[in-house]
Amino acid sequence: MLHTELFHALALLKVEGIGDVVAKKLINHCGSASAVFQSNKKTLLSIDGVGEILFKKLKDPTVFKLAENEIRFMEKEQISYAYYLEDTYPERLKHCVDSPLILFQSGTINLKNRKIISIVGTRQITPYGIEFTKKLITDLAPLNPVIVSGFAYGVDIVAHQAAMENNLQTIGVLAHGLNQIYPKTHKKYIAKMEQNGGFMTEFWSTSNPDRENFVKRNRIVAGMCEATIVIESAEKGGSLITANLANDYNRDVFAVPGRITDKYSMGCNNLIKTQRAHLLNDAADLVYILNWDLDEIASKSRNDKKVIQKQLFVSLTEEEQKIYDYLLLKDKELLDIIALECDFPIFKISSILLNMELKGVVRPLPGKLFEAV
Repeated sequence: MLHTELFHALALLKVEGIGDVVAKKLINHCGSASAVFQSNKKTLLSIDGVGEILFKKLKDPTVFKLAENEIRFMEKEQISYAYYLEDTYPERLKHCVDSPLILFQSGTINLKNRKIISIVGTRQITPYGIEFTKKLITDLAPLNPVIVSGFAYGVDIVAHQAAMENNLQTIGVLAHGLNQIYPKTHKKYIAKMEQNGGFMTEFWSTSNPDRENFVKRNRIVAGMCEATIVIESAEKGGSLITANLANDYNRDVFAVPGRITDKYSMGCNNLIKTQRAHLLNDAADLVYILNWDLDEIASKSRNDKKVIQKQLFVSLTEEEQKIYDYLLLKDKELLDIIALECDFPIFKISSILLNMELKGVVRPLPGKLFEAV
């Protein structure tokens, strides 16, 4: 995108009465943001929704000064951007009619990976929510997804931290300009976030974290992702707004169930009850419903592929893990030899192997042989 086009796109957004939807309509009709300002009255008035009042406001010279100030800030702070007509713009977000015309960015964001999910929830996250979030992201790590959230207290920051701990790209979608950070206590995470992804916002450097901005930014969190996961939520909350937006955008929504007496499970339970979200027990549910292909990330080694599948789909006891690891090395082995090598009595090994067969991690073969699946 040429500097002049960015300048005119920013100026267009500052014209009173023009938001993202109208701006995109004008650009699509005229061919570019620059062309909008250069078009004559007849051309502009022929566009549905453009009248005399809006035409006059397009002639307001103050919008160019505001655009110039923002570009100056971007250059000083090395802020990049994504324009809705360019490849760097989130692909799924392009298909949302109310998506931002421009996204301001900092860090090392790379959205070539199609596996992009958002994880949202209450700011009052419980130990149960923390444990679930960390395990979910750890189990998904072999698939290398991008983790998107809102950089707020609670579920958001736990998701970002877990992503960074697993060397995954993570993006914080902010409700204010990139000249500040909210909450201030999260400043300590900025450097590492920008090394592992970064921040994204539609708000200018003149924007503060006003209440309405948090609701507005939720459409970015929902729209740019393949799926939205609600970890914990009270009966009402911002994460439920994000879930509803994701449904409106025809995205998959997942919710983690909880006890009916738990305050911060009510929102999730209601999403599941009203069929507005898939029930999410573990990473396997997500992988299955989204139809993610394990072969894309599995090693050429047969054993490596088994390890990934085992990690995503089952939880093994210590005894089962010992047998599973042994069978990975041996490929297949007799029941008696498994018992001998793993130091289990025959009566016990039979019971353990049966449970493992039910879990789908071993397969019985003729002649009392077993192999890892």
